[in-house]
Amino acid sequence: MVVLGSGGHTAEMLRLFKNFDASVYRPRVYVAAATDALSGVKATAFEKAWAGIPGKGSDPSGPAYQQAVIPRSREVGQSWTSSALSTAHAMLCALALVFRARPDLVLVNGPGTCIPVCLSALLARMLGVATAKIVYVESIARVYRLSLSGKILYHARLASIFFVQWPELQAKYPRSVLAGRLM
Repeated sequence: MVVLGSGGHTAEMLRLFKNFDASVYRPRVYVAAATDALSGVKATAFEKAWAGIPGKGSDPSGPAYQQAVIPRSREVGQSWTSSALSTAHAMLCALALVFRARPDLVLVNGPGTCIPVCLSALLARMLGVATAKIVYVESIARVYRLSLSGKILYHARLASIFFVQWPELQAKYPRSVLAGRLM
């Protein structure tokens, strides 16, 4: 399960994911926020380009990928009080998605949409419904401070592994793994 996000999150995630073995990570589920019109288009274009690469194309055993949409947890500028309700709504939708897809891996890089997905994956793992390892990769743009999603996942210890791309960030967050530039 790959969580996409508006802004640069989707571009970074797809650049990172192109190095994965498509035959191992299938079926893939791309998750985007309902108000994010571009991420689904980019995921489709990515998969079409990937299909032309030997060993990464279609497989007769079933679809290689699917897309899912959940409500956005919090819109930019949304008040904290109203975001509690929208996050609860996103959480219910993410629970249904994760329990249906039963992912082995949830790959995220910081869009707010990832928090309900990660919490759902953790619950699914605790209940034995999915194995759902959560891999967080902080955005390359984050040199000195974690994103809000990064702070939540780091301090709540929700990620199975937490990657940062800058030594300055790793120095502040010692449980993170310095991956260097990934994208």
